[in-house]
Amino acid sequence: MGDSTTLTIRIDKAMKERLEREAQRQRRSKAFVAIEAIEEYLAVQEWQERRIREALAAADRGEGVEHTSVQDWVESWGTDRELPTPKV
Repeated sequence: MGDSTTLTIRIDKAMKERLEREAQRQRRSKAFVAIEAIEEYLAVQEWQERRIREALAAADRGEGVEHTSVQDWVESWGTDRELPTPKV
């Protein structure tokens, strides 16, 4: 972390205790565990945002499956007349 900076946050006691237990379990510092948690959170949020933008762009291009087709398919699950997966 050559280009690092300091961030101060306020957390409740229970979260601090959880962080301390996890740091001890991993034999790492609390800062290391917190940084890993923030990195994972940001990666998930960025992935989700990217996938939403991709899905909206696909919908704008007219790609996708009609809602009623998906609804009929899901409602057929577990019945004697289960429908095949709808195609794009």
